[in-house]
Amino acid sequence: MIKINNYISSFSQAFNENIDDLPWDFIANISTYVNKKKSYVNSDFKIENEIAIHKTAIVEEGAVLKGPLIISANCFVAAHAYLRGGVYIGNNTIVGPGCEIKSSAIFNHTSIAHFNFIGDSIIGSYVNFEAGSIVANHYNERADKSITITADGISQTISSTKFGALVGDHSKIGANAVLSPGTILKPNSVVKRLELIDQANA
Repeated sequence: MIKINNYISSFSQAFNENIDDLPWDFIANISTYVNKKKSYVNSDFKIENEIAIHKTAIVEEGAVLKGPLIISANCFVAAHAYLRGGVYIGNNTIVGPGCEIKSSAIFNHTSIAHFNFIGDSIIGSYVNFEAGSIVANHYNERADKSITITADGISQTISSTKFGALVGDHSKIGANAVLSPGTILKPNSVVKRLELIDQANA
């Protein structure tokens, strides 16, 4: 069984009620979880409709924000970023220009540089995505949409057909790299520039 907290140390602090969730089950319900967490935030957040933004966060003009969404303390969201579908952004995290974040949780001190797509994923703390790197969340190119994950040498097909990646703390993703659906990266992983991670076919 994959425990998210073994990959992302701060997960239990943010989502203590979900520590036993499988990653793809957590993502399937992330909109509900973010909405629930939003109802508990303190007066340091400005709340409008389904969106909670910490007063120390900077969101540049031109960013598109769709709830449910939490942007935590000291975050920076650049112009033309697009956040949708249930998104949690942890403290001191950067979402650069032209990035799209869909149905994902991104934890503290992480940098999503620019022109990145991250879909249906859980991204740890102190992770760096260089420009143009992608987390694919769906096998659009094939008839069989099922997703297989591999962890600790064991492979299994999961219940969801939309799941991107679980990326452990302190990992580095190089420019223009692609993580295929179902990627599981342990903490301190390094993905080279232009590399394709396809663990289903490894």
